[in-house]
Amino acid sequence: MTSDGRVARGDRTRTAVLDTAVALATEVGLDGLSLAQLADRLGVSKSGLFAHWRSKEALQLATVDRAVAQWEERIAAPALRAPRGVRRLRALHEARIGFYAARVLPGGCFFANTEFEYNARPGPVRDRLAEAFGRWTAFLERLVQEAVDLGELPADVDVPLLAYEIDALGISAAMRSRMLDPDATYRHARQGLLNRLRALCPDPALLPEGQP
Repeated sequence: MTSDGRVARGDRTRTAVLDTAVALATEVGLDGLSLAQLADRLGVSKSGLFAHWRSKEALQLATVDRAVAQWEERIAAPALRAPRGVRRLRALHEARIGFYAARVLPGGCFFANTEFEYNARPGPVRDRLAEAFGRWTAFLERLVQEAVDLGELPADVDVPLLAYEIDALGISAAMRSRMLDPDATYRHARQGLLNRLRALCPDPALLPEGQP
């Protein structure tokens, strides 16, 4: 039991450190993230962190993985509690916009930032990010397909395109909210998806009318 307790505490500590790394990466960039910066932010010794991550790249890869887990916990998991179909698609988008609006990460969206930062940089970090983006795209397409299968979207809807449009609204909200009026940006992102789904869904009762 004592050993299990130490492992659990160690896992919680590692998660807390990586949460700080995710937040820091949104400020300085994932490439700018270093063990020294992270140690300074946490007020601990660099050698203590070096015992967990022996290189900057190892830290970057672990940070990407933690950002994925954070996204799943705060955005995907709440949405999956909504009924399948268009309501789940809207719940996913609402959770994403809510995550941005809450300013959980000081420098904005980790994935929107790193997508621009690493789109022309080959290597293991870019590969890990591309893998994460691929899984997210597949997840969106799966939820759209579920709505089609339930008859809540037309059978001839272009599933990859609609998933792309939903993601594009989220990325635009993440980026524009940092430079322009965030309230208006989030409102437009929410309304944009609602309008798109209402135009496609044969049952208007499944979605609210007007401004979300």
